[in-house]
Amino acid sequence: MIESKKKFFFRNECLFEVGDRVETCNHCIGTVVRVDRDEIGVFIVVRLDIIPGEFAYDPGDLEKIQ
Repeated sequence: MIESKKKFFFRNECLFEVGDRVETCNHCIGTVVRVDRDEIGVFIVVRLDIIPGEFAYDPGDLEKIQ
């Protein structure tokens, strides 16, 4: 069973929430659409501005845009 959450605290105390604007490790900009957990761990689902669709990222691969 997959547990869906709206918030996630990462090691550096950065908080990802639905609606946050983020930059990926390959410098693409997008919006967090959900924070999910599976048997492997937590992942952040992002809708990128330049590519249609949603993509899952490890929290360490994202940086919140201020």
